[in-house]
Amino acid sequence: MPTLDQLLVAISHPCRRAILSRLKRGPQRVTEIAAPFGMSLNAVSKHLKVLEAAGLIRREKQGREHLISLQGGALRGVADWVCGYEAHWSGQLDRLEGHFQAKKRGKP
Repeated sequence: MPTLDQLLVAISHPCRRAILSRLKRGPQRVTEIAAPFGMSLNAVSKHLKVLEAAGLIRREKQGREHLISLQGGALRGVADWVCGYEAHWSGQLDRLEGHFQAKKRGKP
């Protein structure tokens, strides 16, 4: 199971986020993933290894090619962590709204 740190590192780079977005459309070969990026296959492969270590992609070998597919369920760890802060920020925003509502009614 990947750690939250691994997941956050994996999605911290814009290129890796773009790769994940492309994979939402379905599995792709490494060469297809690399096509829109101005970098070598070796550089793309390094990004894929980070995503794979975080459990965000799965690599399946088909002959000489590697087919890469999204494993979006791994992002649940990030979503759970972020949601833990949602209650805090919702409470803060509710208090701020209450302050402005009171001010609107003329109460200090």
